[in-house]
Amino acid sequence: MTERSILRRIRGTDTSDGAGVKLKRIIGQPGLDMLDPFLLLDEFRSDEAGDYIAGFPEHPHRGFETVTYMLAGHMQHGDNHGNRGDLKPGSVQWMTAGRGILHSEMPQQENGLMWGFQLWVNLPAKDKMTAPRYQDIDPERIPVVHPAEGVTVKVIAGHLGDATGPVSGIVTSPVYLDIAVEAGAGIEIPLPEDHHAFAYVFDGSDAQVAGDKLSRSELAVLSKGTSVRIAGRETPARVLLVAGQPLQEPVARYGPFVMNTPEQIHQAIADFRDGKF
Repeated sequence: MTERSILRRIRGTDTSDGAGVKLKRIIGQPGLDMLDPFLLLDEFRSDEAGDYIAGFPEHPHRGFETVTYMLAGHMQHGDNHGNRGDLKPGSVQWMTAGRGILHSEMPQQENGLMWGFQLWVNLPAKDKMTAPRYQDIDPERIPVVHPAEGVTVKVIAGHLGDATGPVSGIVTSPVYLDIAVEAGAGIEIPLPEDHHAFAYVFDGSDAQVAGDKLSRSELAVLSKGTSVRIAGRETPARVLLVAGQPLQEPVARYGPFVMNTPEQIHQAIADFRDGKF
């Protein structure tokens, strides 16, 4: 096995999106514009209702996938095709926007902690105009495994040992793991050798990633390799480990539209304005 190392470290920048929801943007900012096939990673976390109560009213998407992982709080999603669903603690929604959808995510609480992630995953040119679809995954469907003493892993996508995540049929063959490590505990996680991968510490003060200290709210872009070691340091920690097959295609993006050429972006805007989503 070839162990991965840390190539770059990125700290998120504070921003807002939707109707003023405060969040931390880690991928999709000047320090890390993208990590093919990943276009954006946001962490939203606040127990101040004013930071999230306005939510994400109806907005368009075309040409990529959005992945929402809720850690705390309650959001309801809906779209212009009549789909509705709840995002509760521990749940995941993997939405393939494809040729176009108008989508909203609105808080179903007026106080308390709202915490989670949204990840954007690019689609290859051949799939950008596919029909939209959802994978709404309740927490009970996500395998929770204990591959080593003091280590607990939620397998959202990909494989770990005999556990397979419930997300299926995604062209980039993603790995999406929520790894909790106790102080001093650790594990070597296998990854597809050519996948681009990152690790992000989202709970605890820091963790040991690929042999180096990674602090809370810090993302590590990992080198190629067949595995990465994740371990706890002096206190427990949780780490998001995500990997995907790079598409190696041109990227043209404008807000919620991600295509391959500027002409396709212009067409997406025209189609949206003409009510064709």
